Amino acid sequence: MNKNGQAMLGAAIVTAIVIFIVGSMTIDLIKPEITTARNSAGLDCSNYTGISDGTKLTCLGVDLIIPYFFLLVLSISGGVIVSKFLEWKNYYF
Repeated sequence: MNKNGQAMLGAAIVTAIVIFIVGSMTIDLIKPEITTARNSAGLDCSNYTGISDGTKLTCLGVDLIIPYFFLLVLSISGGVIVSKFLEWKNYYF
């Protein structure tokens, strides 16, 4: 691998790390909004017997936001690195 290829790959790794850090910081901004949506003034997710099936499904959807967001951040940062590996492989071989 020559210097240009190493620089491209290094830039991809740095970009992926930045995307991961920004995504992890964004999760802290989302957490209070999810707590607000789940409390008794919002969806009332703690009252499983007094809410409808649709509200229960909405509570499950709200609970899945953080894991899906984390998987999205991981897949984007991993995709940046993999795309640079594939670009480097196609360019040099």
